[in-house]
Amino acid sequence: MTEGPLRDIVVIDLTRALAGPHAGMMLGDLGARVIKVEAPEHGDDSRGWGPPFRYPDAELVGEPAAGGARESTYFLSCNRNKESITVDLKSRDGAQTLRRLIARADVLLENFRTGVLDRLGFSMDDLEAINPRLIVLSITGFGHDGPEGGRAGYDQIAQGEGGLMSLTGPSNDEPTKVGVPIADVLAGMYGAYGVVAALHERDRTGRGTVVRTSLLAATVGVHAFQGTRYTVAGEVPGVAGRYHPSICPYGLFHAADGAVQVAVASEPLWKLFAAEFGLERPEWSTNSGRVGDRDAVAVAIDQAFSAYPRTELISRLGALGIPAGQVRSLDEVYEWDQVHSQGLLIEVEHPTLGPLRLPGPPLRFDKGARTSHAPPPTLGQHNDSIRAWLDEPLNQ
Repeated sequence: MTEGPLRDIVVIDLTRALAGPHAGMMLGDLGARVIKVEAPEHGDDSRGWGPPFRYPDAELVGEPAAGGARESTYFLSCNRNKESITVDLKSRDGAQTLRRLIARADVLLENFRTGVLDRLGFSMDDLEAINPRLIVLSITGFGHDGPEGGRAGYDQIAQGEGGLMSLTGPSNDEPTKVGVPIADVLAGMYGAYGVVAALHERDRTGRGTVVRTSLLAATVGVHAFQGTRYTVAGEVPGVAGRYHPSICPYGLFHAADGAVQVAVASEPLWKLFAAEFGLERPEWSTNSGRVGDRDAVAVAIDQAFSAYPRTELISRLGALGIPAGQVRSLDEVYEWDQVHSQGLLIEVEHPTLGPLRLPGPPLRFDKGARTSHAPPPTLGQHNDSIRAWLDEPLNQ
């Protein structure tokens, strides 16, 4: 179907919503053949998540078209480079179709609640019996075992339970979720990373394995220095707001016409910065001193920055070698020539919507990467071609 480092890998994607589909999309971006198995009639839950929706021949997102055909922009965000087959897993024919798919697959992705796959007749032991080389990625909300292993997991709930919301927002009284479903996306990323490692291990052992992650695990997994502030230093971090809790100045400040972000992350940079903007004070000569007096430092920087337009200020900081940048809205991001230069926008031809621009893969390879991408599939778009493939002899 395509080139890419995983071009000889077949992935069966039973997942829906975001965490699992994101993992599948990452593997598809690497060249794997990803077959998305969806329930008839409605398919992946995210096909109905909107508005906004895009309709065939509509110039504007949300404009209805004759017949009511539509695609959710949510679904379009996490299902590029996949095929779609509709299968009723509760029916005899559906179960048999899935068995045939599993027998030919290298990887199976699932994010059912604990026990659902077993009740469908596809326990981990069953999967191993069907295909001993199969790698299974299982993504749950809070883990498949433990005292709360059966809990359903949704992104914002996991952000709260996993501590991210306690670190995010304007004050400790206003815990705030991240503006993207970060727990879902992280779980998908960790899952894809685990699958690639398991594929490498299979080259040595000849056998598959089960890779497990969860929204909770992914959320805790990115605590970084905030985690060790508690586990090592015994501090319970609160919201970080717009400033870094351990480095000063590092955060968002105000120029004459808008926000500017600055990262003065070393003492040599501070000396340059302080001299340039008249901030040389003995009590601020060390990072610890500045962190302890962060509010006063921020006021002084805002006052100094108020004399400059944002673009001039960023240019001036850049000339000093001090990392700085603006805060872009998404339209500014997607029209930025630097984003285009990194391949972070792709163009695909959707079977019903026509030409689409989509966010692109974040990885680049000097050799062996995909050079073209497939659009997210319509529901059941590949029913005939996948079933024809299943009828081919296994040794082909």
